[in-house]
Amino acid sequence: MSSDIVLHYLTALGYLGLGTVIWWALYKHVEINKYKPWYSVSLLFLIIIHGVAIHMTMLHESHITINWSLGLSFTIWIGLMIYWLESNFIKAYGFLLALLPIASLVSFLAAIFPPDSETAVMVIKNNTFLVHLIISLISYSIIAVGALQAVIMTGLDRHLHRPQDFSKTPSIWSRALDAQPPLMVQERILFRLIGIGFVLMTLAIITGSVVSMNATGAILPRDHKTFFTLISWLIFGVLLFGRIMWGWRGRVSLRWTLVGFGLLMLAYTGTRFIFEVLLHRG
Repeated sequence: MSSDIVLHYLTALGYLGLGTVIWWALYKHVEINKYKPWYSVSLLFLIIIHGVAIHMTMLHESHITINWSLGLSFTIWIGLMIYWLESNFIKAYGFLLALLPIASLVSFLAAIFPPDSETAVMVIKNNTFLVHLIISLISYSIIAVGALQAVIMTGLDRHLHRPQDFSKTPSIWSRALDAQPPLMVQERILFRLIGIGFVLMTLAIITGSVVSMNATGAILPRDHKTFFTLISWLIFGVLLFGRIMWGWRGRVSLRWTLVGFGLLMLAYTGTRFIFEVLLHRG
């Protein structure tokens, strides 16, 4: 068993353990922000190990290796780093209730389904291609984190608008939603993520055009990945424009965030999963 697989197993167990501690605290009606220093240090340690595992698997001297499970692992790793940075400014430990189980599952998948002979291997021909690839991966990951944020906000919005029976003890799911940061705070985080992701997507499209021109003479490749990426980019652009001009917010912005991410997922991780797992093709 290679070192990167072992590290992914270790991070999966670590995320599972930390997540179990926080969910148990919630179950026991303990304020989850009580152990903030311990949470922060433990999470940072796991993020570092996770990053080393991804680096060992993905980055090589002359090429980059990536499959659907490694792509998901990279995405959740970026999400956890963003969360860790945000948690130093706001009380956002409620996000861990969703992030840690997902991170544990994704890390297990990366260990169980490591790159093989069917995995895409992208040869680094020049620095422009390397920059394009890195920007694309990071922009996709940030938009994915924004989509997860939108899912959490949707659940919290429905919870707040549902009639509450205060004579009964709140369920653990209700307490998990109550532990989330206020909707206004989450909305600011969401549009910050969308804004950063949109800028990076724009840079990815520009650098991708340069790579395509050098390789084939066409401004952009005519394939499904480019089509879905451009539609997703347009959706996020309109969403940000509407936010600035007319103050768009609430359920409309959440729905379009999920639509935009769904299209982007079809272009990248979803396609790799279909080809590598369902069709057994690289």
